[in-house]
Amino acid sequence: MALTGRTALLAALGSLPVALWEPSWTGVLAVNAPLVVACACDFALAAPVRHLRLTRSGDTSARLGDTADVTLTITNPSRRPLRAHLRDAWPPSSWQPGTEVAASRHTVTVPVGERRRITTRLRPTRRGDRHADRVTLRSYGPLRLLSRQGTHEVPWAVRVLPPFASRKHLPAKLARLRELDGRTSVLTRGEGTEFDSLREYVPGDDTRSIDWRATARRTTVAVRTWRPERDRHVLLVLDTGRTSAGRVGDAPRLDASMDAALLLAALASRAGDRVDLLAYDRRVRALVQGRPARDVLPALVNAMASLEPELVETDARGLTATALRTAPRSSLIVLLTTLDAAPVEEGLLPVLPQLTRRHTVLVASVTDPHIARMATSRGTADAVYEAAAAAQAQAERLRTSEQLRRHGVTVVDATPDELAPALADAYLALKTAGRL
Repeated sequence: MALTGRTALLAALGSLPVALWEPSWTGVLAVNAPLVVACACDFALAAPVRHLRLTRSGDTSARLGDTADVTLTITNPSRRPLRAHLRDAWPPSSWQPGTEVAASRHTVTVPVGERRRITTRLRPTRRGDRHADRVTLRSYGPLRLLSRQGTHEVPWAVRVLPPFASRKHLPAKLARLRELDGRTSVLTRGEGTEFDSLREYVPGDDTRSIDWRATARRTTVAVRTWRPERDRHVLLVLDTGRTSAGRVGDAPRLDASMDAALLLAALASRAGDRVDLLAYDRRVRALVQGRPARDVLPALVNAMASLEPELVETDARGLTATALRTAPRSSLIVLLTTLDAAPVEEGLLPVLPQLTRRHTVLVASVTDPHIARMATSRGTADAVYEAAAAAQAQAERLRTSEQLRRHGVTVVDATPDELAPALADAYLALKTAGRL
């Protein structure tokens, strides 16, 4: 039971004359007796909160930045109508800052024996699972003098998925893939692994592609055209160690890596390749294997939703051993990690030959665009020092990239907005060159 502001105001106004002219508790109680009776009647007419039945329905997932509508159904089995204020509590990251009060509080009226539905609209600001907290109701009588208050546990969860902002690049990459696959008028000239057809030789064609038997049967030189081999294995490896927690702009590096991995997974699955995912730092954080092409992208998005950077140093030996177990035969291993000198030189380079001996390895990393802007700073002493520091950082990344390339690794180093399309282009280049 709780007093409302209206009750307190009426009691104060009724007691004021008595307090001024005859200051005694007896007088105050005598003046407020009608108010006490009215409060008792009002409390008796308020619908009990404990016996209400509450259930949930609605969205169970949403992409980061989108909205999710969760419906709460309130059934009133009592003999008194329900007039209530309701708070539907969720974690703070379920709403944009400053909108929680308006989104989580509702006024509801439920007649006797009926039900009503209210909708709470969530707009999450972080990936992962958001679990509903308690539902608190404050039930009023017709005079709104006293209220009954209670809480209900009504479980529900909304999984917040990665936004997949790079999806906009997919049509252009698929068009390029169709060119490589021979489904358009542009034929692949590079080395390939699957024979496609014969055509007339044109200057610039690789002479190793000439089919001498077919040439002997016609008056022109015939060359073989190739299409990229299908059913190859692509293993996406997400480094979830401490370096993935570094923020570039408004998001961690891990988020940009996941976005690039999703675009590559969508492209590779359309190309007929099999795509798996491994997220690792000192242990396996996520593993997706053996999914058919139509289920790959939903499975990857669902697995990535709850991934968060771990503030530990990545175990490169453990990562390599796990990747080799996950990819037992020749595969394309795409490692989304850092190009910082210390983690690469001390962790990755010593174990890299174990990967390159059997697999094609591609390393993709997120670079901070702020460093490029710092490198062009001039005009003041502070700006010159910033430019010198930025130039040194760029030189170290370039040196690390060259070390990886000398081991036969393809390196992609790009800003968060450019990483996904650059990684897709690197994959298509490997297809064109017949290395995949």
